[in-house]
Amino acid sequence: MIFIQLILAHLLGDFILQPNSWVADKENRKLKSQYLYYHVLIHTILTFIFLWDLKLWWVAVLVGISHFIIDACKLSFQNIQTKKRWFFIDQALHIAVIGGVSLCFNEFNFEFFKNQEFLKIIGAALFLTSPASIFIKILLSSWTPVTEEEGNAQTESLSSAGKYIGILERLLVFTFIVVDHWEGVGFMIAAKSVFRFSDLAQAKQRKLTEYVLIGTLLSFGIAVLTGILIK
Repeated sequence: MIFIQLILAHLLGDFILQPNSWVADKENRKLKSQYLYYHVLIHTILTFIFLWDLKLWWVAVLVGISHFIIDACKLSFQNIQTKKRWFFIDQALHIAVIGGVSLCFNEFNFEFFKNQEFLKIIGAALFLTSPASIFIKILLSSWTPVTEEEGNAQTESLSSAGKYIGILERLLVFTFIVVDHWEGVGFMIAAKSVFRFSDLAQAKQRKLTEYVLIGTLLSFGIAVLTGILIK
């Protein structure tokens, strides 16, 4: 229970009870910002409240001190270019501290690493990320349509958007199959068709439409086959 209690305190303190104005002030004034210390104090108090055990006072103090050190490092080293990276590093370190405290109370064991079903699912999910993207890219390498409106700001896509859309859709399809909800796969195909192919119809470029259709079917097909193999 300690892990869940600390996670709840973290979510409340780091997101819900931290106004955007505090975040902006911390980023501008760094360690001189009073809101950094308010933020750490709120975290410490929330940890006390969720634990609700005076014998565990040291856990709240440890979480508060570690939170201050992690946030101070983030504020000191992050800039506009690395802001996103430092956000995830910051959150990972906070979760690591919470996990470490939970380990002290023997809340976790690593027996699941010996579970064959768990390892199969993790392996399949990893395959459906970048490896599957590379596989699809190689299969489609002989067809690279050039759009007539290339360079137009209205038609340009986000950087690597297609790759991440493919990864997310494959993971969702795989999840639906593993939990025996095949109707979710149909919903995914229908949703993507509505959003993607309406744009392609407006572009009136048959080669591009066929290219995207082949890529989409390959992506869904690989996810479906992987799900069936795991099942």
